[in-house]
Amino acid sequence: MLGRPKFVLASGSPRRLSLLNQAGIDPDALRPADVDETPRRGELPRACANRLARAKADAALKSVQLDDELRGAFILSADTVVAVGRRILPKANLVDEAAQCLRLLSGRNHRVYTAICLVTPREAFRQRLVETRVRFKRLSEDDIQAYIGSGEWRGKAGGYAVQGIAGSFVVKMVGSYTNVVGLPLYETTTLLGGEGFPIRFGWLNATTV
Repeated sequence: MLGRPKFVLASGSPRRLSLLNQAGIDPDALRPADVDETPRRGELPRACANRLARAKADAALKSVQLDDELRGAFILSADTVVAVGRRILPKANLVDEAAQCLRLLSGRNHRVYTAICLVTPREAFRQRLVETRVRFKRLSEDDIQAYIGSGEWRGKAGGYAVQGIAGSFVVKMVGSYTNVVGLPLYETTTLLGGEGFPIRFGWLNATTV
């Protein structure tokens, strides 16, 4: 786009792209990073999210530095971690993983952490961590099996997608809803705006769906 700096989203997540679009930001390129997201032994949820967001930003920066059209772009990465206490739940890809997550979350409070990392055109790194507290209703085995049948849980941190069917499981939420979806919009746009990115550039012709 002419009239604003280049912007790269270091993620292949359709949810993060959709949230950015909701805020009127249309990335010039997607540079999903191939990063091992396995938590380190004894690593706390906050530290894990921060480390992975930074690793994704580092990987995307290396890619962008090799691209003449994108060099000097703003780069945004993020990582979302769902935790019960100090225990980090996996990004469920197997039925057993999803079922285990849902049984653990049933009737309990958990926390969702999203770390965002912004690389400025001068290659300075800026990070924020956002926390949301969520409480699920008590899930019956029928709830769990039917939800697994929906397939919505695949690849989702904690084995659920709050923007889908699992939104009906939420009894209470304290904090940012978009954080639980995968990208806290208030903190993201504030961070971008503070570093000089024209976040309102795409608002003029924005249409609501």
